[in-house]
Amino acid sequence: MKLHEIADNPGSRKKRMRVGRGIGSGKGKQAGRGGKGQTARSGVRIKGFEGGQMPLHRRLPKRGFNNIFRVELSEVNLDRLQQAIDAKTIDGAKTINAESLVKSGLLRRSKGGVRLLGRGELKAKVNIEVHGATKSAIAAVEKAGGTVKLLAPAKDEAAQKAAAKKPKRAS
Repeated sequence: MKLHEIADNPGSRKKRMRVGRGIGSGKGKQAGRGGKGQTARSGVRIKGFEGGQMPLHRRLPKRGFNNIFRVELSEVNLDRLQQAIDAKTIDGAKTINAESLVKSGLLRRSKGGVRLLGRGELKAKVNIEVHGATKSAIAAVEKAGGTVKLLAPAKDEAAQKAAAKKPKRAS
């Protein structure tokens, strides 16, 4: 092979189509854009427009809402906590809270607080301070000889029952 024989593979290079250069070119007049109007123009098209018919996203009913007061909690399971204690990334002798969980790398951030979940088994005796915990998680920690302190205000059951019994006003 000589230097002057080097060439691209056949079909690897293609010249761009020059549009709008007369009827004889095959891409004259509207230059492959169809008719006139909004679709022939550059960068404009109504998304979801159905020719005046009520669009699908407006025909369907609205559902649900976003609660602006919702508190997002980070979740930690007992088995992950036990793994961290075994790996010595978290000190089981000290009180475990959101800050220590983030420091150990068990959580990336604590969001609005930490919720302890009951998956797995806990063998170490630990004292935990969290914003929420499931009944099974509390039972497992206490069975191992530790304690769980809930930082979030507990929901008063008596107040909830009173609110449920309160008659609603007819409008």
